[in-house]
Amino acid sequence: MTRILFVCHGNICRSTMAQFVMEELVRRAGRESEFLVDSAATSSEELGNPPHRGTVAKLRAEGVPVGRHRARRVTRDEYAGWDHIIYMDAENARGLSRILGGDPDGKVSRLLDWTSRPGDVADPWYTGDFDATYRDVLEGCEALLAAL
Repeated sequence: MTRILFVCHGNICRSTMAQFVMEELVRRAGRESEFLVDSAATSSEELGNPPHRGTVAKLRAEGVPVGRHRARRVTRDEYAGWDHIIYMDAENARGLSRILGGDPDGKVSRLLDWTSRPGDVADPWYTGDFDATYRDVLEGCEALLAAL
């Protein structure tokens, strides 16, 4: 089983969106038994909060089921338990480095680096543009699934 953890700053917008999109892509491909997908934050600001209402609205509009989720923070002890730890932007990379203390097994990558257009996933917390975030997340998750 391939274990994937998506990570962003608060775990209420981008990483949660990526979790649910990836779960749906895996389901549609009939590969549910091959993957375990979760998400987490690098900060403690949103701990215990549900997904952002903009994330929920966009996922529902796209026909992506929104599961039960509460924001949580990734821990150093989790490193060994994941095959891929996938972050959304440079700030997340710095946070993960601080929390994990490094990436000796090469498990950490940026979501859009799996695509033909590497870069940061648009952050709707600042822009309010959940459409742009969804486009980035979908493209990244499709490329990741194809690679795996």
